[in-house]
Formats: sequence, structure tokens, C-alpha cells
Amino acid sequence: MRVIARSTLKKFCERKEHADSEQSILSWFAEAKSAQWKSPNQIKEQYSSASVLKHGRAVFNIAGNKYRLVVKINYETAIVYIRFIGTHKEYDKIDPETL
Repeated sequence: MRVIARSTLKKFCERKEHADSEQSILSWFAEAKSAQWKSPNQIKEQYSSASVLKHGRAVFNIAGNKYRLVVKINYETAIVYIRFIGTHKEYDKIDPETL
């Protein structure tokens, strides 16, 4: 998969208060980049704790579920768009289905 907006992940990790997320984010990025997801079911097979939403969106738990990563996936073109990364408190303030 091609992951768009890697800079969003990098900026998040660089913040002192999110330093504990770096290894988990790097692992997720490497796995997503080498994945060949063709359907939401394949995401659930690889990440049982992931939430699959409408309109090609998925939510991944990062750093032991301390952070949430929302992506939009175009399965046809094999592109993953980073839409949001933040704490659970920040996640609760957004609508992941419309990002």
C-alpha cells in the first residue's frame, strides 16, 4: 500500500508528549506499506483490534491502545490516507467517518 501523509505521523511522534508512540507508529507504517489490502476483511485478519468504518475508513490502536490512528483506504488504488492521529480524548472529539 502507498501511505499518504507520512509527515503527519512523523510530526506526531516528534512531540515530546507522544514520544512513546514512535515505535508503534513505525511498526504500523512498515506493515501498512508492505500490505496488499483488498478489503476491510483483510485488515481485520491482520489487526483484530482495528475498527472498520464506512466509506473505506479504519481505526487502528497505537501504542497499546493509548492513541488512535484513523485512515481512509482506497482499496482499488492501494492508497492509505492518514486522516487523524491522537489520544483517545482527542479522538472522542472527532467524527472518524467524515474525516
